[in-house]
Amino acid sequence: MRYHNITKDDMLNGEGLRVVLWVAGCAHACYGCHNPVTWDPNGGLAFDTIAKEEVFDELDKDYVAGITFSGGDPLHKANVEGVTNLAREIKRRYPKKTIWLYTGSTWAEVSDLEVMQYVDVLVDGKFELEKKDASLHWKGSSNQMIIDVQQTLELGMVVLYD
Repeated sequence: MRYHNITKDDMLNGEGLRVVLWVAGCAHACYGCHNPVTWDPNGGLAFDTIAKEEVFDELDKDYVAGITFSGGDPLHKANVEGVTNLAREIKRRYPKKTIWLYTGSTWAEVSDLEVMQYVDVLVDGKFELEKKDASLHWKGSSNQMIIDVQQTLELGMVVLYD
């Protein structure tokens, strides 16, 4: 897995103060994407032990609510294994911290992935420029859903996060 940035004290990509891992690699290539530099799965830097410790140092802080995986696409084939392993470790080490994940894929396409066992909130769907709405909270276009993953898995039907 490769990444472009680790953002600290972020309030725009999920509820509460968060650390955001911006991974490299996205096959969706959404027109109007705000982060096309992250599309190349070979771009950025290798996610190594130093980067992992940087994430954990942030999660160690009581006031940090959790982590958000964004990019690029955390569920791109170049990322899914690394993101799953990291999410599993975060849930084990920080069970009270939340994990948010942004993907251009739909819930139906990713619901069976192991990583969903660890994700609390999923923002799914491609960004669609013609459906862009700056008033939307935590998503860029109206076609995207903000899903309470654990409730959805428990109930067997999509439960939107409010």
